[in-house]
Amino acid sequence: MAREALHRFALTLCVTAMTLFTTQAFAHHGWAWAEEEQSELKGTIAEISMAPPHPALRVKAEDGRIWQVDLGNPNQTKRSGFTGDTAKVGDEITVLGNRTKEPNEAHMKAVRITVGGKQYDMYPERIGQ
Repeated sequence: MAREALHRFALTLCVTAMTLFTTQAFAHHGWAWAEEEQSELKGTIAEISMAPPHPALRVKAEDGRIWQVDLGNPNQTKRSGFTGDTAKVGDEITVLGNRTKEPNEAHMKAVRITVGGKQYDMYPERIGQ
C-alpha cells in the first residue's frame, strides 16, 4: 500500500513538472509574452548569436540602452536571408517587432530587421499587424 502511494506521488510530481515546463516552453516560443502593437528600435549591433534555440542580437539603442532582440527560429532566420555573416558588430540596424509586456525589460521579438538598407523578414505574415 505504501509503495503504491509512493508511485502515485512520483507520477503526480512528474506530470506536474512536465506541465509547468511545457507551459513555459510554449509561452517562450509563442507571442503571449509580447505586446500586440509593433514598435521600431534603431541602434547598432553590439552582439550577434546564431546559436539555438533562437538566433538573437544585442542592440545598443540610440539612448545607450542594450536590447535583447530575438530573431525567428533557425530555419525562419535562414529563410529570411539573415546569416551569421550578414551583419557585424557596429552595424546600424532597425528592428520592427513586438516588445515584451514588461515595461522595464529591453527585450523584443523581431518581425523584420533592416541592416545595410536590406530587409530581412523573420515573420512576414506578422508585418503591420
